Amino acid sequence: MIEKNRWLMALAAVGVHICIGSVYAWSVYVKPIQEKLSWSLTDVTISFSIAIFFLGLSAALMGKFVEKNGPRVSAIIAASLFGLGTIGSGLAILMESKMLLYFFYGVLGGCGLGIGYISPVSTLVKWFPDKRGMATGLAIMGFGFASAIWGPTIKILIESVGISNTFFILGASYFVIMFLSALYLQRPQEGYMPEKFKKKVKEGKKKIKKDLQNLTLKEAVKTPRFYGLWIMLFINITCGIAIIGVASPLLQEVMGVSAIAAAAAVGLMGIFNGAGRLVWASISDIITRPAVYVIFFITQIVAFYMLPSISEIVVFQVVLYFIMTCYGGGFAAIPAYIGDIFGTKELGAIHGYILTAWAAAGLVGPLIISIVKDITGSYAQTLYVFAGFFIIALIVSLLMVFNIKKIKKQTV
Repeated sequence: MIEKNRWLMALAAVGVHICIGSVYAWSVYVKPIQEKLSWSLTDVTISFSIAIFFLGLSAALMGKFVEKNGPRVSAIIAASLFGLGTIGSGLAILMESKMLLYFFYGVLGGCGLGIGYISPVSTLVKWFPDKRGMATGLAIMGFGFASAIWGPTIKILIESVGISNTFFILGASYFVIMFLSALYLQRPQEGYMPEKFKKKVKEGKKKIKKDLQNLTLKEAVKTPRFYGLWIMLFINITCGIAIIGVASPLLQEVMGVSAIAAAAAVGLMGIFNGAGRLVWASISDIITRPAVYVIFFITQIVAFYMLPSISEIVVFQVVLYFIMTCYGGGFAAIPAYIGDIFGTKELGAIHGYILTAWAAAGLVGPLIISIVKDITGSYAQTLYVFAGFFIIALIVSLLMVFNIKKIKKQTV
């Protein structure tokens, strides 16, 4: 077998993620669809909600399939589903059918999202035993940055060729990029180590970090650590989605900025979301994954509590952007964390199950915001609720540290 270049493997993973990450640019379609078809905001937004729900569902259900059949087959299926889902969405707009849009963009596209999300990640963990966090952060960074690429592209295409043709063009483009990326994806040989790293290990300059345990999905879900990871990810995403959802009105309400300035700040949030995925995941390689999550939660308790009382616009934005790096970083560090404590035997399957936290957070986050806003009449008050959530997440992350130490002692 000809050994492939692991950095090209990472690039192929980015190719898959940068296409499926276009789901974050859905809001660009909303107004044009509303204006063309006279649908309500709810009618159009349901498509996005269904897609995120099926992302979580398919990631959980197809995790075992990904592990069994490998990243190439899985990513090709993801390319077919996501490409077809996007092209079918164009057909739904032509036929003015909500149900077709929900099926193509929500169900088919959502399944493509879930399978495409987990397909390259467990493979990269195996190709980068020396830099697990950085490798997964690199791929998942593509997902975070995607809206910055596709958002303007969608806007330009809609203005020049119309909504349906935009879906047709992008669906074909996503399929080609994802399919070509999928062809390069491949698992490394068992026990793979890059030559430089292998040499340093032989010379005693580097130590191979042993995984805490090497468990199957069935074994992993019986441990408290699995539920610890789930709760941590759920709270981090719930609060992150909340801040994304209310950032614009919050800036206008608390800081008194204009709608245009608030929109520009929201655009910048996407860049920090993407950058945080690579930066925090790389940091986790140095200071360990449990330490990074403890830092996430301590700093965000302070950030969410402080945000409503900050009167200086620059400070407000700095805190807001920091929260976004933690939101992105939480996604990126989780696959490497799973590898550390459960091993790589069925990492894709375990990751898929953990990602159900994303689907749940997508439903819970906006619901909490609307309830608290209705009761208090203020977006600012919702941030205190989320600061309380982070206290729970911090307690769970510390319990994870103690649990890991206890198992390490037992296995010595």
